[in-house]
Amino acid sequence: MVMRLFSRLSKQVPDWPAYLASRATRARDPRLERYYAAGTPGPETPVGDVPLVALDLETTGLDASRHSIVSIGVLPFTLERIRLGEARYWVVAPRRSLSNESVTFHHITHAEVADAPDLEDILDDLLECLAGRLAVVHYRPIEREFLDAAMHDRVDEHLLFPMIDTMSLEAVRHRRRRWLWLQRLVGRPPASVRLHESRQRYNLPAYTGHHALSDALATAELFQAQIARHYSWQTPVGTFWR
Repeated sequence: MVMRLFSRLSKQVPDWPAYLASRATRARDPRLERYYAAGTPGPETPVGDVPLVALDLETTGLDASRHSIVSIGVLPFTLERIRLGEARYWVVAPRRSLSNESVTFHHITHAEVADAPDLEDILDDLLECLAGRLAVVHYRPIEREFLDAAMHDRVDEHLLFPMIDTMSLEAVRHRRRRWLWLQRLVGRPPASVRLHESRQRYNLPAYTGHHALSDALATAELFQAQIARHYSWQTPVGTFWR
């Protein structure tokens, strides 16, 4: 059922304010009720007026049905300012064992997760950081599917909310079929839309990757740059979210 919902969300943009309002009246967990009740700005709201929060997860793998979250970074920001003093970062205990491959990837070790809290123990703080803000991520399926699966495992409820995906915004510009055809014609590989390579196109500094907080910062800066170069602060936020 969850995958069918994800499939529908990918094909059409829901009425997110109505969805959150509806969930607020039906949520059984009080933490979810408070989160949903905070709502989200209407789709016509200028993106420059919207409170944003960059969100990044590190996980033990890429399949939310078989892997777990190991760290979370959140960073409130606007198009004008990144609020570094309000950044939050958590290492959380995965419900599935770390693999050697995942340790190599995100450098979170067995010793670090041994005494780490379960995600449910930091859920109040996490949802408070997200409430009333629009999440900005780089590659939406990871954050959306892993957070929803983690919530469903713990409280048997779903956690779904609008997200702006900076990877998708890059893909729209650099992976259009016409441009891909031309690149193949001249023997060039398609432009990468990974976070590091995307930032290079805007002359943003290189950060160490695969750390949830530094990747959240990198995502926030990338979105600011994307808006500054390609859009306007007056662009309706509904243009971007999915």
